[in-house]
Amino acid sequence: MISEEAVLAVPVSARDHIQGTPHAVVTLVEYGDFQCPACGGAYPLVKQIQHRYAGNLRFVFRHFPLSQAHPYAQLAAELAEAAAVDGRFWAMHDWLYENQAAWAPRGAAGLETGVRALGLDEAAIAATLRNPDIDARIRGDFMGGVRSGVNGTPSFYVNGYLYQGDFDSLVHAIGRVIARQQ
Repeated sequence: MISEEAVLAVPVSARDHIQGTPHAVVTLVEYGDFQCPACGGAYPLVKQIQHRYAGNLRFVFRHFPLSQAHPYAQLAAELAEAAAVDGRFWAMHDWLYENQAAWAPRGAAGLETGVRALGLDEAAIAATLRNPDIDARIRGDFMGGVRSGVNGTPSFYVNGYLYQGDFDSLVHAIGRVIARQQ
């Protein structure tokens, strides 16, 4: 169900991590946590939605690390942002979710595996991680989520409105929005 009471407080912009066509009928925004098991479970479903509605869907990922529950979520978000500096945000995003069961129990050592698996320069990543802009970016996403009513992960917004429900309903809700526009 799409809630018209909870709206996206920070509009999608060029600063966001975006996949899909800029003029898509539907913009799906996810506030996610790379160590969150529910987000890990949602990842392949989001990929299916992207595939099913390719050309009509724009996907945006924003950080919402729940560090008290997931001690390496912040570091994983920082690593994704460091990879983004090298143009590899989506590669790291995918690696983090696809390998969540392997890296999460190992923490920082497990995350280093991702850097090597993607062939990223370890020294450059380490230097980038010290850049305060990385933390500011993640904090900005998090605070935007708080202002938007996010209280858990994953949280999805369809064309700026909070979606609450299961994935089958999300697929149908997106399909209905697309059908109304065509």
